[in-house]
This record gives sequence, structure tokens and C-alpha cells, in this order.
Amino acid sequence: MKENNKQGKEQEILAAAEQEFLSKGYEGARTTSIAKAAGVTHAMLHYYFRTKESLFERIVDEKFRLMLQSMLAVIGDPSLPVVERLKSGISAHFDFVAQNSKLPLFVINEVLSRPERYAMLQNKMKNLATDLFSGLQQDIDNAAERGEIVHIDVRMLLMSIVSLNIFAIVTFPFMRPLIGELGEERERFLSQRKAENIETILHRIKR
Repeated sequence: MKENNKQGKEQEILAAAEQEFLSKGYEGARTTSIAKAAGVTHAMLHYYFRTKESLFERIVDEKFRLMLQSMLAVIGDPSLPVVERLKSGISAHFDFVAQNSKLPLFVINEVLSRPERYAMLQNKMKNLATDLFSGLQQDIDNAAERGEIVHIDVRMLLMSIVSLNIFAIVTFPFMRPLIGELGEERERFLSQRKAENIETILHRIKR
């Protein structure tokens, strides 16, 4: 029971820290605010995580994992035909970014500004590309040879998917005045935008 309580309290601190760091960045985040949001004393927070840096490192590691998970979502289910695979992959990635809308800017503002973390991210992404993207490229090449789709470089395709999905979600708060009544309901906008992104990508690859 004691161990469960400890793990539960640690998760509460991490949840509060995630919101603080994602909203304010490393420099703007305050451990006193994190402790208050988690319902613990400042001393207890430092008992679980000795420094602000160590707490930040834990959050960043989790964000890396989620970022890689989002890239895996783009690839889709290898058991499906290519078009269906991409359709489900685009949808899954869009939903992931919508549920983690602060993640892209957090990565750009906080993670990529640190050279050592950028190098680590590059290595992880390179391994991911080598292990998984090559399989998708082969499936695309085979489908193109059968006349089902046009040939396309999977790297360019994935860049298009990620760019379309992230841009729509990250810029939504700024775009609301420009899109009129559609911007009044976020969920309706996201549903329509996801369908539009899927249609745009499929139109690019279909003959």
C-alpha cells in the first residue's frame, strides 16, 4: 500500500509538472506552482525529484516517447492495403496531435534548443526511419507497380502528413477569427480538418 501511495503521488507531481512545463517552458515553470497543483509541499516535491532539472528531464523523456509514438501512428497498420494503411495512419496521428496539442511547440521551444537532446532525437528518429519507413516505402513501390497509386518518396509523404496535421492543430487558436463560425466549435473544426487532410494526402497518391 505504501509503495502504491508513493507511485500515485509521484504521478500527481508529474502530471502537474507536465502542465507547468508545457504551458510556461523550463524557464517560466516554478516548482512551487507544481507542488501546489499536485497537492504536496515543496519539500515533498524535492523528495521525489531533487531538482527542477531532474523533473524536467523526466517530462522531456516522456515527450520524446510520445513524439516517436506519434510518428509510429503515421505509418499505420502494415496488414492493411497501402491506401487504407495511410488513411488510418493519418487519422491516428491527427488524433494524437489533437490530444497533445502543446507537444509540438514544446519540442521546438525547449528540446531542440538543447544540442545534446537534438542529437539524441535525431538518432532515435534515424533508427525509426531505418526500421519502419523502409517497409512502408516498399509497400508503396509495390502498390505503384500494380497501378494502384502513383510512386512517391515516403519521406516526402510523411513530411506532408505531419506538417498538415500539426499546422492545423497548433494554429487553430490564431486562425479562429479567420474561419468564422467553423472556429466556434473546436471538435467540429478538428473533425472537418482531419477529413480534409486525409482527402488531400489520398488525392496526392491516387492515380
